[in-house]
Parts: sequence; C-alpha cells; structure tokens
Amino acid sequence: MRRWWHSADVLRWRVRALLWWSRRAQALALLQRARALHPGDAHLLATLAHLLAEAGRLAEAAPLLDELVALQPDAAAHWFNRGYVLEQLGHAQAAEASFRRAVALDPRLDRAWYGLGLTLIAQGRLDEALQALQRNTELQPMSPYAWYQMARIHADRAETEQARRIIRHLQGFEPKVAAQLVRETGLQPMG
Repeated sequence: MRRWWHSADVLRWRVRALLWWSRRAQALALLQRARALHPGDAHLLATLAHLLAEAGRLAEAAPLLDELVALQPDAAAHWFNRGYVLEQLGHAQAAEASFRRAVALDPRLDRAWYGLGLTLIAQGRLDEALQALQRNTELQPMSPYAWYQMARIHADRAETEQARRIIRHLQGFEPKVAAQLVRETGLQPMG
C-alpha cells in the first residue's frame, strides 16, 4: 500500500514548496522519483520536462516531451514545448512538425506561430516563415519579436520598403527594437 505522501497531489505540492524555497535540485530529484510512482501523470511529466529545459538540460527534456505528447496528443501546449526544445537543440524539421501540430490544435497559440517562423527561417524557407510570423503579429500585435524577424527577412532580401515600413511601425511601440534594426540594416524608417 502506498503511503499518503506518495499520492500525485501531495507530490505536486511538495514540488511546489521546494520550488518556492528555490530548491530546484531537490524538486527535480523528487519529480524523478514521482515519475516512477506515477508514470502516467502528465502534470508531473510536464513539470519535470519544464524544469530540465529551464536548467538547460534540453537533451534530457526532449524524450520526456515525446512521452508527454504521446500521453496527451491533443494538448497544443505540450506540442509547443516539444517544438521549443527541439528548436533549441537545432532539430529544425522536428521542431517544425511540433509547432505545426500545436497550431493545428490551437490556431491562436501565438508562441507556436513564432516558433514555426523561426524554424522555417533556419531551413531557409523564408516565404513560409513570413506567413507564420505574420500570423503571430495578428495574434500579438504589440510583441516586437516577429516584427523584428520579418524586418530582417525583408532587409536580407533587399525588400527595403517592407523593412522600412516595419521599422516605422516598431518605432510606435518598441523604439529600442526599431533603433536596433536601423543599426543592423542601415535602413531608415519609412516616414
């Protein structure tokens, strides 16, 4: 018979307490033990993968995220997290597949559109990247990251008018990012 402190709920609370007290290593150790007791608990698995990724242990987090998407294949956030880790590991095609699955499950998941754009840039598929980044800006119009990437693509392709238009747009809400683009590209914003 399992003791009450080994229930999944109690283990979750113990992990939260350890994290609150900044005892990350102990929380990771507890999660790894908890995984053996509750192998089908998606929350524990997701938390373990998240903490490993946060600690820079991406190669250890990746197979856990594979398990997680197998366990809960309809959870867009899990597919996004898998895509993020794979992208960080340099596996652009696998990351692309995960981001595409995430946006298929939740078309409003702006982070997944941005991640998809980055993986497409890494693969040199710039037209597709622009489409994904454009979708991100529709969902998160005040976030400068996709705007920045789109301006870089346009500038690199000598599409100066489009890049200048984006720089001007960024000046309205992210002047530091706009100034960075001016420095990097040498393009002045469209007036």
